[in-house]
Amino acid sequence: MHFLLTAIGSYGDVHPMVGLGTALASRGHRVQIVANPYFADDLARADLELIPVSTAEHYREMIASPDIWRPTKALQFIVRLAVVDLLRPLYETIERHYVEGETVVAAHALDASSRVFRDKTGARVATVTFSPQALWSWVEAPEMGAVPIGPRWPRWWNNTLFRLGSLAVGDPVLRWPLNRFRRDLGLPPIGRLFPDWWFASDSNVCLFPDWFAPLQPDWPQPIELVGFPLWDAGDRTPLPAELESFLAAGDAPLVFAPGTANVQAASFFQTAVDVCRSLDRRGVLLTKFAEQVPRDLPDSVRHYSFVPLTRLLPRTAAFVHHGGIGSSSQGLAAGVPQLIRPLAFDQFDNSARLCRLGVAEQLLPKRFDVDRAGAALERLTSFDAVGQSCEQLAARCDGAASIARACDLLEAVATR
Repeated sequence: MHFLLTAIGSYGDVHPMVGLGTALASRGHRVQIVANPYFADDLARADLELIPVSTAEHYREMIASPDIWRPTKALQFIVRLAVVDLLRPLYETIERHYVEGETVVAAHALDASSRVFRDKTGARVATVTFSPQALWSWVEAPEMGAVPIGPRWPRWWNNTLFRLGSLAVGDPVLRWPLNRFRRDLGLPPIGRLFPDWWFASDSNVCLFPDWFAPLQPDWPQPIELVGFPLWDAGDRTPLPAELESFLAAGDAPLVFAPGTANVQAASFFQTAVDVCRSLDRRGVLLTKFAEQVPRDLPDSVRHYSFVPLTRLLPRTAAFVHHGGIGSSSQGLAAGVPQLIRPLAFDQFDNSARLCRLGVAEQLLPKRFDVDRAGAALERLTSFDAVGQSCEQLAARCDGAASIARACDLLEAVATR
């Protein structure tokens, strides 16, 4: 069989698809991954074939914009650059590589082109959803950050705001450009995008477990929640020798990571260093963009570019991050308390779910200072109930089993 996997976004979007791709390849299938060439080295190390779409320069320009982390602008910004701008080039890429009767497309949540290709050709397309926030539910709405929507609000309020938002933002930003593209292809216009059209797939594969986000009665069918994939190249990427020595030389450190695509986290890292000083704790700062790390770090705090969290987190005291689904799931699997500083996208919803599970606290960016962050970390690392919840949930995370089940579902689409 031939599997074409689209991976649109940052490392948190690419790594799960690489995990699926390596597993499918190990089963004897031909696998190609459509992604930005910014990730070419990562796919090469995984022995997977990259089909490039867009340019690495475009990716760098996208993550350099302040709008990507502004709650009121982030979603519109990413839809324009990662969905609408890629409509035609991604569609043409899929069209060139799709083989009738052989290919199954595993479409990323930001991939509208595969969905249009499905309508045009009848192609076999499965939707791969990483986080529950992408699946709008009229029964239990997800948290939406700056928008007053979520489980705490009345159902009528959630649904009214969702409809208004779709009309005011979703239509001009996404539906109208999408329908213009469909018209060029001779396809009829779409009425309602979510969830009717977007999730009308041969299979909806959700890469999270039901204990993190219970299945909702109005989610699209067919659907299966397979669990967290937890793939981050940890099986083939050891920790740097210097980090190994640092971990062995003292108490378990605090880990601070604002997201792999965040190039505007200087204040986050300064607060991280100050928190480590105030608590007399050791710390590890993770970012590929060293320019945002304070100079002259104390000996008790170290900076590293990229290390697999599957190897690092089980040896740490707590994890401070942005609430991306990849980081959130790695924290759960490692059994460590988490302090979340959400900025945009699915991060507020993931954070709320972690807090309800009893393994995390949340601080919004304006409240993320030395005193509040330090107090939250003291609570998280000292309360027995938090430790017990972390331990219990870690035992329920099985990345290999989750990936295997996702592969089963994709293979079932191929034989349908």
